[in-house]
Amino acid sequence: MGFDVLLDQVGGMGRFQICLIAFFCIANILLFPNIVLENFTAFTPGHRCWVPLLDNDTVSDNDTGTLSKDDLLRISIPLDSNLRPQKCQRFIHPQWQLLHLNGTFPNTNETDTEPCVDGWVYDRTSFLSTIVTEWDLVCESQSLKSMVQSLFMAGSLLGGLIYGHLSDRVGRKIICKLCFLQLAISNTCAAFAPTFLVYCILRFLAGFSTMTILGNTFILSLEWTLPQSRSMAIMVLLCSYSVGQMLLGGLAFAIQDWRVLQLTVSTPIIVLFLSSWKMVESARWLIINNQLDEGLKELRRVARTNGKKNTEETLTAEIVRSTMKKELDAVQIKTSVFSLFHAPKLRMRVFGLCFVRFAITVPFYGLILNLQHWGSNVSLFQVLCGAVTLTARCVSLLTLNHMGRRISQMLFTFPVGLFILVNTFLPQEMQILRVVLATLGIGSVSAASNSASVHHNELVPTILRSTIAGINAVSGRTGAALAPLLMTLMAYSPHLPWISYGVFPILAVPVILLLPETRDLPLPNTIQDVENDRKDSRKVKQEDTCMKVTQF
Repeated sequence: MGFDVLLDQVGGMGRFQICLIAFFCIANILLFPNIVLENFTAFTPGHRCWVPLLDNDTVSDNDTGTLSKDDLLRISIPLDSNLRPQKCQRFIHPQWQLLHLNGTFPNTNETDTEPCVDGWVYDRTSFLSTIVTEWDLVCESQSLKSMVQSLFMAGSLLGGLIYGHLSDRVGRKIICKLCFLQLAISNTCAAFAPTFLVYCILRFLAGFSTMTILGNTFILSLEWTLPQSRSMAIMVLLCSYSVGQMLLGGLAFAIQDWRVLQLTVSTPIIVLFLSSWKMVESARWLIINNQLDEGLKELRRVARTNGKKNTEETLTAEIVRSTMKKELDAVQIKTSVFSLFHAPKLRMRVFGLCFVRFAITVPFYGLILNLQHWGSNVSLFQVLCGAVTLTARCVSLLTLNHMGRRISQMLFTFPVGLFILVNTFLPQEMQILRVVLATLGIGSVSAASNSASVHHNELVPTILRSTIAGINAVSGRTGAALAPLLMTLMAYSPHLPWISYGVFPILAVPVILLLPETRDLPLPNTIQDVENDRKDSRKVKQEDTCMKVTQF
């Protein structure tokens, strides 16, 4: 493409690109913890009903004689099917006769018990305070915890639609700065939220901007690097997500109060907002949107940063205009979404890509947002999750290059569903095996997500890439919003959410099989390239590029 020729003149992977990607990696490391923050701020500790004999300081020792705490618990709280104290029921009156049953456990009638009308007592071993303990999001209110996570993801879905459109209209740089500011304010205020409703609204606003920033970091990185460097840039940015997960695990281990943890995660975003004022706008976007002088200025700025000389002579308005003539002529076609309806092969590709993205996103967020399901040491699991996803993303790069796009995706997608379904029906006592399978599932879904991202960019034509990327992002964020909502199905069966997480990736495998292989094939530039399945466009593209380079 014409802009790649210009980018090659100013340096496609020089000091500027390295600094840009480094800044975005730091931003991703600090931003990604916001997505999985509820693993810790919404941690559900062990709990039981508040009972006067145990928890009322005004009850004297003479009132209970010499009974131990275990005895008082036995006569105050009924046992569940696993012979453990129930979390949501208590006896209406102390059952003194239970002290003389010599290990037998008679059945209790529902008329003997009542809900926790006086509140709950929480185990504060892991965390001193969470939103669950502060606003009693347990028992009948336990679904509100999943609602917080879904609101954050719903915010990311709506924010992607609105800010994504504005990014194409007013530019990437100004939207990034606006989102940094919004995220800094909403996240910081969430640490001081007086009520649960206010906290939900602030987290919705945080999701509104978080995903937009993460998406724009990819767009700006890709628009400022040459094609041969873009795969590596994507991998580096994705790996920074894993580092962010490990960072959050370490912070949560050291900080056990949810408000302090929320504030700790939010404060660095203010620094990112101040640093974002030095960001460079996409020259490609400026030129395509008839801001040729501004785009030329940014290109020369990048050339100076990369040590390129004589750019005043080699980069002029006439040269830029002639080099990007084809891209400028394709702008009107590019903005037409309805062209998808007249291209059957492209339409099937888009539907297939959207379903695969949805089917991979649902188990991904289902796993990383519910680490407590695999054990109480969520800080350790978060660090382990980050390390596994980092390794898996590096492995996926090797399989993409040596096994192809389709085989790589199927190789990682099918085991995701298999690991989750097997884990669903394992007994709780097999804790080590459950953690191993969950870890393998997280690694597999991360690698599958990477493979799908690369495959997507190679399947769609250049003139509709931004439009289709937006459609694909909506599919992914819909899956992200649905994932925590599925946890509300636990009210009907504890296995139901996890069966759903396991079925989706298995259904995606035959869809992946229907998509064409793109390894070592030229990127399609137009809809006609997709419809005709042109194989020789790479040669044409290379010859066209060589001709344009000789003009300089």
